[in-house]
Amino acid sequence: MAKTERGNGLDTATDKLTDNGKGGGAGAEVNGGAIQGEDRVDKYGFTGGAQQNSEESAEAIPIEVLRQREAKWLDMLNNWDKWMAKKHRKVKERCQKGIPPSLRGRAWLYLTGAKVKREQNQGRFQELDDQSGDPKWVDIIERDLHRQFPFHEMFKARGGHGQQDLLRVLKAYTLHRPDEGYCQAQAPIAAVLLMHMPAEDAFWVLVQMCEKYLPGYYSTGLEAIQLDGEILYALLRRVSPAAHGHLKKHKLEPILCMTEWFMCAFSRTLPWASVLRVWDMFLFEGVKIVFKVGLVLLKCMLGSQEKLKSCQGLYETMELLRAIQPQYMQERFLVHEIIELSVSEKDIEREHHAQLRRWKESHGDLHCKSPPRMHGAKAIMTAEPPSRQDLRQRPTIIVESPLAPTADKGQAQDAKGRRKANREQQKKTIPAPEETHNPYPPPSDPSPLLKHLTLQESKESLSSAEHDTYL
Repeated sequence: MAKTERGNGLDTATDKLTDNGKGGGAGAEVNGGAIQGEDRVDKYGFTGGAQQNSEESAEAIPIEVLRQREAKWLDMLNNWDKWMAKKHRKVKERCQKGIPPSLRGRAWLYLTGAKVKREQNQGRFQELDDQSGDPKWVDIIERDLHRQFPFHEMFKARGGHGQQDLLRVLKAYTLHRPDEGYCQAQAPIAAVLLMHMPAEDAFWVLVQMCEKYLPGYYSTGLEAIQLDGEILYALLRRVSPAAHGHLKKHKLEPILCMTEWFMCAFSRTLPWASVLRVWDMFLFEGVKIVFKVGLVLLKCMLGSQEKLKSCQGLYETMELLRAIQPQYMQERFLVHEIIELSVSEKDIEREHHAQLRRWKESHGDLHCKSPPRMHGAKAIMTAEPPSRQDLRQRPTIIVESPLAPTADKGQAQDAKGRRKANREQQKKTIPAPEETHNPYPPPSDPSPLLKHLTLQESKESLSSAEHDTYL
């Protein structure tokens, strides 16, 4: 497939991104950035019951359990290298259970290796952000901004802070990888990241996802996604012979049913609660999870002769896969099926080499040479071992009292003794009223101790390392 004028493209698969039931609820519409419909905002930030009633399909977690999980994740993030080196199976289990919402952004940053990437490239994002960018890509990106989750409170306003940050991240990527440019499927990926972290962090996670998790997916010709489509069908033959036979019988090419699934990492397909759980596992285990989700959905929808009675042709099959039954996408059911499905990285790599040989026989060598695919957080960390300095948490906002003493422990004790003596002396002496000192100076005369403190712009406060805004 060649690039289209709207990006190196998804064509019809992406043209329906805002019309596939994920952009908004029934009867709702976007009008000049305003949402016409229900005003209720769910816990994920979607209005009008959008995202296929994610709250209803979400798994309820007792608050006590959630607090325990938060404490465990904080400990892991504070000692990330040790956990990944000695207890990575436990990290995997905790990702499968779901990362606590308050720590999801920070956890994704560590899982993908984006934290290390950012620390090793200090100032790089700001440098890219300051550039104007290629007008061709900027124009295409700007025309796509309103398509990304228009019923989410962060992106519904045209020109709002969400759309501005999305433009910054996508433009920066085109400058970071000018050979790749921009692909429409990157926009929903970046939007999901921006819902959980600042623009700089989202940029580096996007870089890692494009280069380590899904290499070649967004390059000219979409060769990598076509190869993975053939791998998906080969795995489906083993997982569900009935579904595989049906697709082959009606000559339904993989790229017709799985392009949007894989390129958008299911962010445009599943209810939001399920999207987040899938991403938690995906960013730890790698592309294997994307394959597993695709296999589960195909098996559930086409896995028996009874289910195939309703789709006797290519058109009916396509329509069925565009409207997957809600019970198969429900969070608890889907996660359970993903974990139980026996598909390993070795299975994927074995099929990858087999399909690569077939591709060369029929098409010749690949035009796009993608870097090797990394199968998850462990593989990335092994390939690029981080230093403790790179993993060290760097809070953006550090609150220190300007009156706090800088003396050592001994000096602090002396100061305590002097304060005690002063209090005893004050008990003995009653000062005259006119000599009473007002400890609260008027606003027009700020304390000299506070003059050196300045407020930074909000853009700066959201541009860096660890953020209590998503704690």
